[in-house]
Amino acid sequence: MNKSRVISTAAVVFIGFIVLILLTSEAFVTINVGEEGVLFHKFGKGLNKEKVYSQGFHIIAPWNTMYKYNVRIQEGHEEMDVLASNGLSISVDLSYRYSPMKDKIGYLHDEIGTNYLQTIIIPEIRSSTRQAIGRYTPEELYSTKRDAIQTEIFEETRKAMEEKYLILDAILIRSVKLPPTIKTAIESKLKQEQESQEYAFRIEKEQKEAERKRIEAEGIKQYQNIVSQSLSQSLLKWQGIEATKELANSPNTKVVIVGGGDSGLPLILGGN
Repeated sequence: MNKSRVISTAAVVFIGFIVLILLTSEAFVTINVGEEGVLFHKFGKGLNKEKVYSQGFHIIAPWNTMYKYNVRIQEGHEEMDVLASNGLSISVDLSYRYSPMKDKIGYLHDEIGTNYLQTIIIPEIRSSTRQAIGRYTPEELYSTKRDAIQTEIFEETRKAMEEKYLILDAILIRSVKLPPTIKTAIESKLKQEQESQEYAFRIEKEQKEAERKRIEAEGIKQYQNIVSQSLSQSLLKWQGIEATKELANSPNTKVVIVGGGDSGLPLILGGN
């Protein structure tokens, strides 16, 4: 009797202990929207790099640990001083977008950990930015080559990040700050170049207009030459006769003098 009571009591205590363990927060894990998780088995084989837990509710052994990762696209900013090809110091402000590879969370956690932004992304961006900008002059960075430099930084950083199970979505150069004297000199030079291009455009326009007028004048001259060569005395007399006939048939009152002109054509006087 006493023995069975002891066994019953022990069973109740054991069940209660199990329930108490299951009710602790460590046994119930919720992975939120935009997160993925990997599980570390404390008394097993350690981190399961192949299995990735998606969002939702999960029950795990309380002695195991679930590591959660934000897999949404995140944004960061970085401002740094770099050297141009001529050794001039330039301040560059960048923004970048990144995210972990969802199916490689286990490998990311095993090799790098949750602090991958500080240990991988920022150092790689800084290194690529210095290398890319070091190939250009301040003038190119400030004006004509910014897009090309931005693309170079992106490509170099993207390759390095993919090797560490990270995705680089974009890198944007937000601003470039030059020393005031250099900035003024570059802006002055760019203004002079624009004025020179505008002046060259005006000259080209005037040259085209002069060429157009020359061609037009040559056309008029050729036309006049052709007309003057085709106007013979006989043709003029014939046209005069035709005009006289039309005027004679007109109902308006007029006086006709036959043979009154130097050319022998009739003169027509008066008429309303």
